[in-house]
Amino acid sequence: MIDKDGYRPNVGIIICNVRNEVFWGKRVRQNSWQFPQGGIKHGESPEQAMFRELMEEVGLERSHVRILGRTRDWLRYDVPKDWVKREWRGHYRGQKQIWYLLRLVGRDCDVRLRASDHPEFDAWRWNEYWAPAETVVEFKREVYRSALTELERFLTGGTEAHRHCHPYMLAMRTQGAGRP
Repeated sequence: MIDKDGYRPNVGIIICNVRNEVFWGKRVRQNSWQFPQGGIKHGESPEQAMFRELMEEVGLERSHVRILGRTRDWLRYDVPKDWVKREWRGHYRGQKQIWYLLRLVGRDCDVRLRASDHPEFDAWRWNEYWAPAETVVEFKREVYRSALTELERFLTGGTEAHRHCHPYMLAMRTQGAGRP
């Protein structure tokens, strides 16, 4: 399901632990790491898609997490043309995503990367909140930064959140380009 502008609806999932470290999954048979994400099926709400993808990719059930927040609007990224399947070229541009921030209320051992018949990840780890933005594939970086920035306030409740900001975001705020 691709919208009229060429974007496929998708959800992104940031899972944090009690130390506000984030879940980082390694793609199967690749040396690339990312947050869980996946498409929204026809008739599915973003929240329904998020819980489905959470189970498929990470093996976590609703009872293992608590929703802390979500992005207000869609965040978009374009996929490089040479990454696009031949049959989609000309009408597919990339993904538009609603991002969710979840708190793991279960245990680390509740993560089951082989919960589905087609695992997305073959390894995972906890990372500092801002570390993933710098290491994800380049065309997704701005969306990751935007999602992490918008959702950070749900971790510590407003004013304290800026204390832990990534140097990139602190520089943007100092220059007047970031949110106050």
